[in-house]
Amino acid sequence: MIKVKVSLRPIVSKVNLPTVLKTAILPGDLKETLFIATQVGEIFYIRDGVIRTFLDIRPRIVKLGASGGGYDERGLLGLAFHPEFYYNGLFYLHYSVAGTQGPGALPESFSPNPCDPRTLNLRWINRETQYDHIDTMEEWILPSNGQPQKLRTLLNLRRPFFNHNGVNSLNFSPETGKLVLTTGDGGSGYDPFNLSQNDMEIAGKIIEIDVVKNTFIQNPPVVTRFNELPVPIQETLTVIAKGVRNIPGISFQRFYNQYIKYVGNVGQDLVESIFSFGQNKPIPVTQLVQAFLMKSEADQEGFINFGWRAWEGVFPTPIIRGCSANTTLDEKTIAYYYEAVKFSVRRLQPVTSYFHKDPRPDKFGGTALTGVQAYMGNRIPALTGSVVFTDLARKEESQSSARGVLAYTRIRTDCKLNDFSVIQTDYNFGSQSAYYVSLGTNLDQTTLYLGLYGSMKVTDYNQGTVFEIIP
Repeated sequence: MIKVKVSLRPIVSKVNLPTVLKTAILPGDLKETLFIATQVGEIFYIRDGVIRTFLDIRPRIVKLGASGGGYDERGLLGLAFHPEFYYNGLFYLHYSVAGTQGPGALPESFSPNPCDPRTLNLRWINRETQYDHIDTMEEWILPSNGQPQKLRTLLNLRRPFFNHNGVNSLNFSPETGKLVLTTGDGGSGYDPFNLSQNDMEIAGKIIEIDVVKNTFIQNPPVVTRFNELPVPIQETLTVIAKGVRNIPGISFQRFYNQYIKYVGNVGQDLVESIFSFGQNKPIPVTQLVQAFLMKSEADQEGFINFGWRAWEGVFPTPIIRGCSANTTLDEKTIAYYYEAVKFSVRRLQPVTSYFHKDPRPDKFGGTALTGVQAYMGNRIPALTGSVVFTDLARKEESQSSARGVLAYTRIRTDCKLNDFSVIQTDYNFGSQSAYYVSLGTNLDQTTLYLGLYGSMKVTDYNQGTVFEIIP
């Protein structure tokens, strides 16, 4: 693949943990404005080179960094503007709710043992008390000459663990006009309760929400399963895909008269993967619930399955341990053998994957996929029509400060795995760490924005910077 070099132009610095980068045209305005949503609950916008506050919901956000050494995956995770935002002022938020902290669904970290069936068939019990927090999806409005106001709650989801809640989790589909929610598998590791493959579980899915339908339910119940939702809310939902571990958003690319969808599934221990799909057949939640009640399975032809937890990208999910006979080698055992066989031909193949360890000089060892965006601009011709992605930090970096990775791939017409190439950047971060945590684009996908953290501890304030990626 062609070697590409770009520049990073700082737009704003000392922003406290930027998680979502979106543009929209404000009502009464003439040009697109860049919005920056932060993990702690602030949303800023850039006007004439000056950063201004659009909305501050910090009091609504769960207390971050209370455990785990300051690392956290909760907070303000999704921001999406309605396609008619210029006219109706509607926008949508996904965040972890203050005051909902629970003890978690398991007393200790989880790792499956292929030789112990008990570890392969865990169930999430006592859900009302054994959970980590509650996530909410809300509809807000920016009234003319007024302050943003909440209109209604769309969903309240109880989450078993603090991680894998999605990030950049709300996006509108230009294909259907519906709001797309990407939920992670609920967290921990290895999806201990296999929520991602269970058709009734909301976790581990890509869901479309028809926001035009008003359910007239202002405060939906807190749920974990589709069949626990009131029927009017079920009727607003369709499921596009399952088998999700954790997805940093969804990107759409127009191709003649259809749209290609791109998502990245964050890996466990071995590999990060990017998937694409065009034609697909979403399943209405009412059909899934009806099949569940009838003890049957809904018709899943054309339904997307990424394969997790049985498959990590192109591989049966491995347990990786150090070899007792040779300490320089790793021993790999298939974690869920029978599930891997079951879904071997019933899953979508990734278009590209990259490893957590890769000794090739022109590649890198990844940590976690943090953004996937189609680029349709022409200012960087070598990238036009490609899929650009970011990884949190290189694993092989010899220097003490962390460095994220910007890379790109293209989709092969024969649908086979394609290679990827690292995009070189000319920005000098000095001795500072730079974790690449978010990738955004403008409305017509001709500009790319990069968000990074200088520290992964949410308690280290003002550690974020937003760049524009330029030639």
